Amino acid sequence: MLERVMMIAGEASGDLHGARVIRELKRLRPSVEVYGIGGDHMRQEGMELLYHASSLSFMGFVEVVKHLSLIREVESRLEIVLVERPPDVLVLIDYPGFNLRFARKARRHDIRVLYYISPQVWAWHKGRVKKMRSLVDRMKVVFPFEAELYKKEGINVEFVGHPLAESLRSTMTREEFCESVGLAVGKRILGLFPGSRKQEIEKIFPTMIGASIELQKKHDVQVAVGVAPHLGAEELQRFVPAGSPVVLVENRTHELMRHADAAIVTSGTATLETGWFCTPLVVVYKTSPVSFFIGRMLVDISNIGLVNIVAGKTVAPEFLQGEMTVKNLVGAVGRILIDDAYRHTMKVELAQIRQKLGQAGASARVAQGIVELGEAA
Repeated sequence: MLERVMMIAGEASGDLHGARVIRELKRLRPSVEVYGIGGDHMRQEGMELLYHASSLSFMGFVEVVKHLSLIREVESRLEIVLVERPPDVLVLIDYPGFNLRFARKARRHDIRVLYYISPQVWAWHKGRVKKMRSLVDRMKVVFPFEAELYKKEGINVEFVGHPLAESLRSTMTREEFCESVGLAVGKRILGLFPGSRKQEIEKIFPTMIGASIELQKKHDVQVAVGVAPHLGAEELQRFVPAGSPVVLVENRTHELMRHADAAIVTSGTATLETGWFCTPLVVVYKTSPVSFFIGRMLVDISNIGLVNIVAGKTVAPEFLQGEMTVKNLVGAVGRILIDDAYRHTMKVELAQIRQKLGQAGASARVAQGIVELGEAA
């Protein structure tokens, strides 16, 4: 009987996906104990947080190096838990830098490992797929092309569909949404989605805001910013010039994605979410020069935006590092706003992405997989 499950989700998106898995898991096994690293959503579903995900949300090689002592401390503490309170299954959710190292520790203690939302080995180095065979018992992947990669290496893998298929909901009409956040119904909306990490916001959001102010002048759009749940509006407000007509939208991120006429989105899951709603977008990203240089040396793909990776081509223009300038963003977003044919083509291509993400029910499939692995003879 499945009694204990340790889960590790080190980022905001992982917290959301993990919470849904816990909910489904407790439907199957109501008495199961769940503990590990997660966020507020996982805690609300009954998980015992040994560490909060926000304390480990680092991005980029340089940033990780700066926090190595904390990371090592957490790893050591969790390894003690593996021994003193061994789980029947260790569930790792995305967060590859930490989770792949911890998978090795779990293997030393004969803990069964299920990995949900695969490390992007297809981007970093396909040779790493071979190494995954010795680290995990089950892979639950969210893109169909990932399943083929793992199957070729003899890894037990299942394409469960993308959790976005069960989590993206938008029920408000444009009128209802605009009224709820203080936007004009008849005026075009530019949505800004700067990310959920403070270090991303500091490097990216000022340029987003600068471009949005120019776009307001040139194209008469209103600007709304999607605020990540755990940040709070005050974290973003300090980057907005006094008197600028910018609306900070809390608890309505998906509604903003749906009703925006164009969007500027930090690379990550948010690009896929925006694409799900067929909202034309521009993808941006900026990190430390050293982190970017190392990443470019390792990355084996032409695009970094998930929306483009899933599409298999550049649907949304990407501006990275030095290319992420006010001038470039104004030009790219301006084209979306004034070129009807270009905007229509992008919306049609974005609509095809939703079909590639599978049917709803990913969380239930993962929960069933945990039970089966934990109760296997």
